[in-house]
Amino acid sequence: MKTESKDKSLFNTVMVATGIFLSRIAGLIRDRVFAHYFGNSDAADAFRAAFRIPNFLQNLFGEGVLSASFIPVYAKLLAEKKFDQATKLARSIAGILSLVISSLVFVGILITPLLIDIIAPGFQGEKRELTILLVRIFFPGAGILVFSAWCLGILNSHGKFFLSYSAPVFWNLIIIITLLFFGDSSTQNDLATYTAAGSVVGSLMQVLIQLPFVLTIVKNVTLRFDTQSREVRTVIKNFIPVFFSRGVVQVSAYVDSLLASLLPTGAVAALSYAQTLYMLPISLFGMSVSAAELPSMSKVIGPQEEIASKLRNRINNSIKRIAFYIVPSTVAFFALGDILVGAIYQTGKFTTHDTFFVWMVLAGSTIGLLAITQSRLYSSAYYAMNDTRTPLKFAIIRVLLTSVTGYYASQYGPLLFHIDMVYGTVGLTITAGLSGWVEYKMLQVSISRKIGTVGLEKKYLFYLWTSALIAATIAFFIKINLHYHPLILAVTLLPLYGVLYFFFAFIFRIEEIMNILKMVGFKK
Repeated sequence: MKTESKDKSLFNTVMVATGIFLSRIAGLIRDRVFAHYFGNSDAADAFRAAFRIPNFLQNLFGEGVLSASFIPVYAKLLAEKKFDQATKLARSIAGILSLVISSLVFVGILITPLLIDIIAPGFQGEKRELTILLVRIFFPGAGILVFSAWCLGILNSHGKFFLSYSAPVFWNLIIIITLLFFGDSSTQNDLATYTAAGSVVGSLMQVLIQLPFVLTIVKNVTLRFDTQSREVRTVIKNFIPVFFSRGVVQVSAYVDSLLASLLPTGAVAALSYAQTLYMLPISLFGMSVSAAELPSMSKVIGPQEEIASKLRNRINNSIKRIAFYIVPSTVAFFALGDILVGAIYQTGKFTTHDTFFVWMVLAGSTIGLLAITQSRLYSSAYYAMNDTRTPLKFAIIRVLLTSVTGYYASQYGPLLFHIDMVYGTVGLTITAGLSGWVEYKMLQVSISRKIGTVGLEKKYLFYLWTSALIAATIAFFIKINLHYHPLILAVTLLPLYGVLYFFFAFIFRIEEIMNILKMVGFKK
């Protein structure tokens, strides 16, 4: 029974990871096309900054908060076989969302100039006007994507993970088509406007592709505005704490974007390019495990000691899986990030200098990669237990640390080392990573007191880091002796690095590699 549960958990994780992988690959292709036409120009800065404002609405009211506040309640009703109540809850949340999000989109469009002054105070003149226009176009699309998260919550709770996480492929596809269609015949400012409009169309496509499958589960969907039922009130009660705690990644990103807007041209765009790559392992190996585990942890019922034991086992097994992939990702970004950045972005207006700059920003991001992915799982465990306030406290501390240290690092770091001010962006990513470790440690200690000791064994971590560092050292020395386009280096050295990492992991008999070998039929 335990093996069956473990296999199902692994299968769900694979489904989430596959869906995310496809959508992230589509996102990387989108960014490559975007970089070809925009580089690190003013229009690129404006587009990236504009996208962050309505995207904040989507991430907080959408997948981030809605998943953490809605899924635990909805999934528990399913576990208790209260299907009618689950359906009523889904309809009520859809009704409440439609009212709240429509209002926020309307207000957001009206106060866009004020939002620009807050988020990107360094933008002036034509650059500021373009950003205002783009934000107003983006807002309706962000509102639509909130309902994509509602679909995700329902599908995930019923064990259907792949569709909801692969749906963003259609959003990316529409943007790519828009860029290619208008790219050669438009000015950069016009192209940015057309691309923003394409994003709204893509948002609608992302929802429509999921809706038929949702309707087979929640039949006769009618919008309800019932706020009196116990389940709806539980979701609403959990919503506000989760809004801040789960949204800390978005808040931190906004702080970084705001501070980057105070730096020379290219800082905002470079930060965005780096974050696209940085978020890839977080999504594939952190978010996939956490997303697959949230409904399962929410369905754990029984005596308190039994619940604690089951949660502890799930967390410790899942966190090994996360670290097995995050550790080599961290080392690869640091040692081989230049060929990765160059392979994806170095084309058209994106030069070798831009590649080096984005690599430095990406290398700074690696500081907190392992901590942030583990924190997502710990937070999901708290949400499954309907404790949304504990992660909130730690999230606030992280945001404050990120804001204060990020400001000083970005503004005074370049002066201290006598380098170009634009490299203050690297200081932003380093300090954000360090703040992430503080949040992680507080979460780990707190949840260990609640359900028993959780975390990675030192021996396991030692083997992971040793395997990754040996593999990276070999790949790095090959890299510095070859002088080819980054794309050629990437398709040769990155697979080599991966094979070497798995080889040394096998030598050390790391549990996760042995499980993978068993899955493909390898016998000891």
